[in-house]
This record gives sequence, C-alpha cells and structure tokens, in this order.
Amino acid sequence: MPIRNSDGEIIGVAQAINKTPGGAPFSDDDEKVMQMYLPFCGIAISNAQLFAASRKEYDRSRALLEVVNDLFEEQTDLEKIVKKIMHRAQTLLKCERCSVLLLEDIESPVVKFTKSFELLSPKCSADTENSFKEGVEKSSSYSDWLINNSIAELVASTGLPVNISDAYQDPRFDAEADQIFGFHIRSVLCVPIWNSSHQIIGVAQVLNRLDGKPFDDADQRLFEAFVIFCGLGINNTIMYDQVKKSWAKQSVALDVLSYHATCSKAEVDKFKAANIPLVSELGIDDIHFDDFSLDVDAMITAALRMFMELGMVQKFKIDYETLCRWLLTVRKNYRMVLYHNWRHAFNVCQLMFAMLTTAGFQEILTEIEILALIVGCLCHDLDHRGTNNAFQAKSGSALAQLYGTSATLEHHHFNHAVMILQSEGHNIFANLSSKDYSDLMQLLKQSILATDLTLYFERRTEFFELVGKGGYDWNVKNHREIFRSMLMTACDLGAVTKPWEISRQAAELVTSEFFEQGDRERSELKLIPSAIFDRNRKDELPRLQLEWIDSICMPLYECLVKLNVKLKPMLDSVAKNRGKWEELHHQRLPSQAASSSSFPSTFTMSLKDIN
Repeated sequence: MPIRNSDGEIIGVAQAINKTPGGAPFSDDDEKVMQMYLPFCGIAISNAQLFAASRKEYDRSRALLEVVNDLFEEQTDLEKIVKKIMHRAQTLLKCERCSVLLLEDIESPVVKFTKSFELLSPKCSADTENSFKEGVEKSSSYSDWLINNSIAELVASTGLPVNISDAYQDPRFDAEADQIFGFHIRSVLCVPIWNSSHQIIGVAQVLNRLDGKPFDDADQRLFEAFVIFCGLGINNTIMYDQVKKSWAKQSVALDVLSYHATCSKAEVDKFKAANIPLVSELGIDDIHFDDFSLDVDAMITAALRMFMELGMVQKFKIDYETLCRWLLTVRKNYRMVLYHNWRHAFNVCQLMFAMLTTAGFQEILTEIEILALIVGCLCHDLDHRGTNNAFQAKSGSALAQLYGTSATLEHHHFNHAVMILQSEGHNIFANLSSKDYSDLMQLLKQSILATDLTLYFERRTEFFELVGKGGYDWNVKNHREIFRSMLMTACDLGAVTKPWEISRQAAELVTSEFFEQGDRERSELKLIPSAIFDRNRKDELPRLQLEWIDSICMPLYECLVKLNVKLKPMLDSVAKNRGKWEELHHQRLPSQAASSSSFPSTFTMSLKDIN
C-alpha cells in the first residue's frame, strides 16, 4: 500500500507478506487496519526527513560560521587560511580531494596559475594514494598537472562553475593525465574564486564524493559559499602582506635617509676641477695593488681614471660632473662598518679593472658588459650594515621582510644603486639609448646579485665543467653570463689574491666585522654564533681561513687561470697566502694540525651562516 505525506504525495510503500498463523490471505479488515496506520507512518517519515534536512542545513551553516571564525583567527598566512577553508569544505562535502589554484596575474587575459594548494581526504585508501605517488614519480608533478588542467582554465576564463558528474564522458576532461597518475577521477566540481573587486583570482576544485555519487546542486551552492570566504581570506592575507611590505619599505627608506645624504656641490666642484693622475701613477692596473694605499679622496680620483681609461666617459657620453657627483654619493652611501665599506667597494672595482686590462677581457666583453661590471663593483655592497643575509633572516629585519630570505642584501644593494641613479643629477646613464639602458640595468642587477655566495655555489659547477671540457663559447649568452658572475665573485673575494700583509689585514677586518655580528647574535637574538662569528674562538682564524681558501677561493681562481693564463699571479698569491695561514695554524694548534683535505666539508656546512 502507498505511504503518503500530509500533501497526499506518495513518499514510499508498505508491504506485508504471508499472514500468520495458518497462511490465510489478507482480509479487507487487514487492509483497513494497515490503511489506518500508514498516515502516521507518512508523518513520521516526513518528520524524519525534515529533521535530517534541517540538521544538514544546520551543519552547513555552522561550517560556514566556523569559516568566518577562521578568517578572523588567521589573516597573515595565505597557505594556512586556504587550507583551513579547504579542510572544512572537504569534510562537509565528503570528497576525496580539494584544491585551490591562484592566478599569476589577475589583469592578464592569459590564464596562468602560479600557486596551488591540495588536500587529500584521510578516507582515501592507501592503495589510491600509493598509486598516485607512483604516477607522480613517472611523470611531472601532480601540482603541475593541477595548474595546467583545462577545466580549471575554463572556469578561470569564463567565471562560470563547472559540475561534471562523469568525467570520462566529458570532452573537457584529460583522461590521459588521470590514467598516468593512477588517481581515478569520477566527478569534478570547479568554481571561480573572486576578490572584493569582483575579479577572478583563482579557482577551487573538489573531486569525487566519497559515496560515489556526483556532486548535486546543493553541493555546488555550498561550495560556492565556501569559496566566497576563501576569496575573502586570500584577499585579506594579500592585503596584509602588502601592508607588511609597505611598512618594511618605509622602514628601510627612513633608515637609509637617516644615515645617508647626497654629496655637496663643493665636493663635486673640487673633483671636477681636480687633476686626475695617470693609471701608472696610481698603480690601479696592478693585480697586486695595495688595497690600503689610497685615502678616501684618492679612491674617487682613481675611480674617475678607471672610467676614462676604459673609454666609458666618451663611449656612453657620461657627463663628467654627473660622474663626479654619482661617485661621491655612492661613497657616501656606504656605512662606516669595518670591512664592507667604501674601501672594499673600490678595491673590488680596482681588481675588476686590473683583470679586464691585464687579461685582455676587454676584447671578449662588450662595452655595455664592462660598464655594468665596473658600476656593479662600486655598488655591490651599498648600505651594507655589517651583518649578513643569515642575520637579516634570524632577526626578521625590515630588509628580510621586504626582500625575503634569498639574496636579501644583494637585492637591497641593487635597489639602492637604482635609487641613486634616479636621484636628480646622478644618472650617469642618461645619454644611453632606451635599449642600451634596459640591457645595462639588467646586466647591473645580474652583476650585483652574483656576489651572493649561494648563487656562486649554484653556478660554479657548470662554469668549472665548461672550462674543464674546453667548451667555453663566448657567443653563447649563458656562458657569458656565468663568466661575468664568476668575475664578480673573483673580485669580491680578491683580498685573498693580494700579498700576504695586505691579505692578512683584510682577513682581520672582515673577521672583526663578523665578531661584531656574533656579539649581536648572542646579546640580541640569544643565539650561540658559529665559529667564524664567535670572538671567543678567534684563535681558530687560521683554520677558518684555510677552509675559506680551499672551499671557496682556490677552485675559482684555478678555473679562471685555465681560462686565461695571464691570471696566474692571482692564483700564485692565493697559494702563498694559504701556506702562511697553514703555518699559523700549525703554530697555534700543533696538536690539531690535521690535513687540510678535511676542511671543505666542514666549511660548506656553515656556508649559510657566512653568506
């Protein structure tokens, strides 16, 4: 007999089988009795269904309220807020996978995703996950496939949701990728994510309901509601990040302004009218030039001579007064720290000049490349604070917040160089064509960033292999770029190539600067500094210098000599200095005078701290 609800609609059936006892057929009375009970059955079923539906809506509403609570709890970490919302959506929708993909550029007409977040339901079987991982090993990463799948691109470009009940029957679905990864996709629900300005900033996607059914309209409505909050969360964290970076930028700018100023007109007039000594009088073409022989003013005149000797003033139509002003302001924008100061910048530039002129690299490199290297040397440590990248990261400085933890200082040095060039009366590149100017700024950035030791380690293996195999081709853009980077490092570390007394003095200066950083690590950060920064372990300086030479310096200069034998005097000096440090090491620690072959591995472990 039919079961009806209060509106008379059939919502089910009731069936009685085999009357007992005796097996007699059901009578009319039996039918009447059952008919009397069925309305109550209908009411009970309807009430139960209404309760289940209201309970479901209550759970969904509560989940959305929890998402709102999540937004207020976490507004600083993009990944955390997205994953919180994804986890709640996945739990409520009861699906196997949930992912969020963010667009690289919301203004661009070309859809390109830059970041993806992925959650896997714990209810997925281990076999499913294992086969998925095997698929990742066989092919490109799953996140790469996720970022490049056509359904997500369609949703991002149209702004319309896509709900696919049977993926293999839909032409937009990439069945081949599905088979490669071993994760069988049955159903897909993908919706756009909007920001507060009603711009699409990404898409959210859920795959495979756990009960095997397709996603229905209620699922879609709920998921779209979740995605509204997801968009708000992303928007909030991006705004927070922008505010934080703006604060860091302002803090750095105020710090710079409080410390530096541009040079005076009197200073410019003085050097503009000065008689500039010849290269031979200054000795700046000597690879073994005495780094401490010139005073601060003489270094300006020597730098002017280098620009003139290399023909850059004439070739690039550099206004001489502007060049004087620029050099003086660059000098002023170096802090009075023990080692990474104006003298160090000049010495790096002098060695570059000597290598270019002595080894004949002028014939290999273009004039634009030479200009970028010389300017890069003079600017490569602008506004150095006497502390390294590791210290910026550990202390959470404004620089680290502004530039991140990769090549923090080097990015700051470059941006500071750009700031000086853009200051009124300082643009020594003003007469370059727009193409030359653009090329030069790119080369300048590469030159300054090349002084990051982490980058040196990343690129030197390729350089060593190319030189070792005799396969260096000056017509290949990448080969030229690597060579320029190695030149910058060779000049930056050039104190080790100078005569012993000069080299030792430079080593003691940089070590003193390191000790001051170590003191700050101990007092401000409550950290125990590593050996090279710990003044309590200053007796270990000879050993640390041996590690430095063997791990960083010697392989580089050996390789450069293979490329150009005219640089052999540099390598010879490194070898002599190494011998002197080894003598000191044996004198100070006779019981520990082990073979230097063990040094490189010890040193490389602390590279992150040194850089």
